[in-house]
Amino acid sequence: MLKFKIVIGLLLFVYGVNAQVKPVEKKQINIVHGANFTKDEVKLPGASIFSRDSERQVEFEHQGATLWCDVAVFYPKENKLIAIDNVRMQQGDSIQMDSGKLEYFGDIKLAKASKNVVLQSPDATLTTDTLYFDREKQESYYRHYGTIIDTANTIKSRIGRFFMTTNKYQLLDSVTVQNPKYHVLSEQLDYYTESEHLYMYGPSTVTGKDYVMYCERGYYDTKVETGYGIKNTRIDYSNKIIVGDSVYFNKRKQFASATNNIVVTDTVNDGVIRAHYAEVYKEKDSVFATKRAVAINVMEKDSLYMHGDTLMITGKPDNRVIRAFRNAKFFKTDISGKCDSIHFDQKTGVTQLITNPIIWNIDNQMTGDSIHLISDLKTDKLDSLKVINNAFIISLDTISKTGYNQAKGKNLFGKFVNNELNMIDLVQNVEVIYYSYNDENEFIGIDESLCGKVSMLMQENAIDVITYYINPSGTTFPEGQEPERGVKLKGFVWYGDQRIYTKEDIFDEDDNNIVLPIIRGISNPIDIDAEEQERHKNQGDPINNPPNTKATRKKSLPKPTLAKPAPKTKLKQQK
Repeated sequence: MLKFKIVIGLLLFVYGVNAQVKPVEKKQINIVHGANFTKDEVKLPGASIFSRDSERQVEFEHQGATLWCDVAVFYPKENKLIAIDNVRMQQGDSIQMDSGKLEYFGDIKLAKASKNVVLQSPDATLTTDTLYFDREKQESYYRHYGTIIDTANTIKSRIGRFFMTTNKYQLLDSVTVQNPKYHVLSEQLDYYTESEHLYMYGPSTVTGKDYVMYCERGYYDTKVETGYGIKNTRIDYSNKIIVGDSVYFNKRKQFASATNNIVVTDTVNDGVIRAHYAEVYKEKDSVFATKRAVAINVMEKDSLYMHGDTLMITGKPDNRVIRAFRNAKFFKTDISGKCDSIHFDQKTGVTQLITNPIIWNIDNQMTGDSIHLISDLKTDKLDSLKVINNAFIISLDTISKTGYNQAKGKNLFGKFVNNELNMIDLVQNVEVIYYSYNDENEFIGIDESLCGKVSMLMQENAIDVITYYINPSGTTFPEGQEPERGVKLKGFVWYGDQRIYTKEDIFDEDDNNIVLPIIRGISNPIDIDAEEQERHKNQGDPINNPPNTKATRKKSLPKPTLAKPAPKTKLKQQK
């Protein structure tokens, strides 16, 4: 009895489920105007043949779509229609498709149009040889070349799909976008006809009158020539090449910015900037960079690396100025240094080290209130240096390896030969401590001298000859008889533990531990339709309004100006 109840219960459950499942409703194609009617059971069994009369075409209707043609072959049983000559299908007041022939399958609401197909929507016109129109999904697609024309662009591709609910074309293989102001080449892109926005995939190049952008995943607003790339992106912008994980540009504002693993190359001055955030201002020909920022200048087959928490490069190529702010450092194989800020003037060849400067040239350490390095403008080699106020030069004694040769005065002037310090002049209130040796390198004693000026000639990066001028006086202390106060001049500080030996030493721990922001879309797929909607809703989208540098990027971004959609026009029916 229990088994019987269980079986009855299962039968009732199955019946109840089946009763709730409604069969798919398949509506018959309706004949609105048949005009001339014939049948040919030999050639077209089961078909009804209609042809236009002198006043109007044959007309059919099916679930919101109307079709006109000169000749129609209708199969009522299969709910299928073949329309021939001067065919037009219209869906509502927004979609119209003209062709030489059309096959329509009513049960699945699929149309296949061929022979000079033209599909018109409110924002664009598509022409192709064969087009499939899936009315159930509200999609149309072609597989062998098509051309889309709207108010601004002519777009071509081998394969294409039109999503009518989102007004989006998805284009594949040999995609081109032509416009008098720019052109685009891409393997794949999505184009929204209402906003005229492009989303690019695979190798893609956008070429404008004064810029070229290459990327393998990116966005481009064709109306205002603004865009970004987030995969293998490069922008050729005037005389600069910008590469980074994410690169953005705005033609109207003549502005570009980049985030993560950035390289900005100056093609005129052979200069390179590396950082994790940078901004380029084309009109001012300037660059702002931060986050492990370094400016690299090639000098006589050697590179000068300049670093600071913030780098600014301004001015035209023949009048360029490079500034490094806060914790500034530089490195070259034969000279390095650090200070609070660095100012380099390309026109004069003068590099100023400002606030607590220290430089090291081979084994020589120099300090002062301000240090100027002067380069030869023709050869780019170091020519001379100036240490202004409280000049102090120290070098480790190369023989004893324990004592230090020292000299201090008000100002120091040095001369370089082949990038090596060759001569030094110290002037005003000069004090010198020097370790003396005979020709056999036997220690003689420690010379301590005072004078108005001293000249030192360098040989193999060590002091070779010292000449004292203006009331010199001094004492030599033999070994073991050094004064109790020691053999160090007042103000002596050895910064050997801070010396910069390699280009990596210009970065401190904070620079090396920067956590890079995640670039949206690189490692995770993006819903492009959602992104397009978000672009319209997001009032702080930097794509339309880049951040203001002076606002230090902490204030909210300005609101974008959204383009108004094109008005929809009602299409006329063909009579």
